[in-house]
Amino acid sequence: MNSQYKQRALFLDRDGVINVDHGYVGKYEDFDFIEGIFDAVLFFQSKGFLPVVVTNQSGIARGYYTETDFEVLMERVQDDFSTHGIHSLPVYFCPHHLDGTIPKYATKCACRKPAPGMLLSAAQDLRIDLANSVLVGDSWRDIQAADAAGLKQSFFLSKDNITGEQKAQLSKDHTVTRIEILKELIT
Repeated sequence: MNSQYKQRALFLDRDGVINVDHGYVGKYEDFDFIEGIFDAVLFFQSKGFLPVVVTNQSGIARGYYTETDFEVLMERVQDDFSTHGIHSLPVYFCPHHLDGTIPKYATKCACRKPAPGMLLSAAQDLRIDLANSVLVGDSWRDIQAADAAGLKQSFFLSKDNITGEQKAQLSKDHTVTRIEILKELIT
């Protein structure tokens, strides 16, 4: 699909990778950056990777915050990244969840991870070479989305070991590495 594209991406989940996952973070006041996120993104950016956020945001479907609240928050986050020399941070988000209380979002979709929809949309929009891109996620559904989108490498930010059962769910040519802290990406 995108073999002609040369741009590699560093796909990042948001909650648990960029910021501490306090649960349904929809306001900047509740947004705490995870130690090492700026250095990790700068490292990959220096290697030619475009950072791209791909995040499930079921708090929108559940009515905890609106799409506008989310967009305002992410504009502030972009400002913080820009201050650190990361001037482009496209954001793709899924506002859907079957258990949502907002009817237009309480639906099955192709964008909610582990489905690959957000990564595929980003690849199309930004001309990304998926096979040579990487993803950092803190949930196994992030890793599954990366694999389903055709990425060959991902990093599982977790204190939990990867099980044989989890590895068996992935394509044979997908490599997943467990890391406990973001600093491990640059050492």
